[in-house]
Amino acid sequence: MIDEIQKRLLAEIADLHTVPSGAYNIRANSQMAARNTTANIDIISKKDVSGIDIRIKPGTKNESVHIPVVLSASGIKETVYNDFYIGENCDVVIVAGCGIHNCGVQDSQHDGVHRFFVGKNSKVKYVEKHYGEGDGRAKRILNPVTEAYLEEGSSMEMEMVQIKGVDSTVRTTKAELAANASLVVRERLMTHGTQTAKSIYETYLNGDGASADVVSRSVAREESFQEFSSRITGNAACKGHTECDAIIMDKARVLAIPQLDANNVDAELVHEAAIGKIAGEQIIKLMTLGLTQEQAEEQIINGFLK
Repeated sequence: MIDEIQKRLLAEIADLHTVPSGAYNIRANSQMAARNTTANIDIISKKDVSGIDIRIKPGTKNESVHIPVVLSASGIKETVYNDFYIGENCDVVIVAGCGIHNCGVQDSQHDGVHRFFVGKNSKVKYVEKHYGEGDGRAKRILNPVTEAYLEEGSSMEMEMVQIKGVDSTVRTTKAELAANASLVVRERLMTHGTQTAKSIYETYLNGDGASADVVSRSVAREESFQEFSSRITGNAACKGHTECDAIIMDKARVLAIPQLDANNVDAELVHEAAIGKIAGEQIIKLMTLGLTQEQAEEQIINGFLK
């Protein structure tokens, strides 16, 4: 059964207000709370470790899989392994994410390891949102690991979002692309207080015509710290772009680490980074419309993170 706190967490991380259509596996406080499979999508519990295998039949289109995790009890620490096997010529949406409600004195932590094996000419959209809440002294910790292996002609779009309330996170993402495969990553991140967030992206463009576009937009407030590390390795005639855009406020710190490794004369790799405070003229313009300085800053931030 899902209680009211868990329902609120599901709404935050997966936009779920009712039971989703299609395939789903909902995990609550380290237990399976609900599961549904379809004719084209099967979900099987692993026997050796905690986690599931999701198998999507070739040719599956316009279907979705929801696999959110919620923790509402203090002191839970878990590592979950989920593997996705997507057949050829698919077009699917996968929604994950984790929400932690911790009002206790013991840290709560969820580490999810997701591996994607994307078949030829398949298209996958993957959404992963993280959220934390609770007035306890203990921490809310999330350390997601994502691995994606894209076969020839396949594509994957990743939407990685940290909404708020996560005290510590290390996000590690690795992708390997075959010929004419493409990867698009859009990371959105907000930290405040003394929170820390580290994002590590490693992308290997192994086939001719492979492409990757990895972009992070973030806001660091108060005394929080963010680190963004993105490495693109071009092993063929390929195109890669990585970008870090960050707004820094108060006493926060942001570190951007670009790495480009061109191992082919026809590899075209680009890195961009822009870190700075909100421009004063932007605030002044909004204040002339009747907003306070605080309201003006919030409006700019909300627009920046969309």
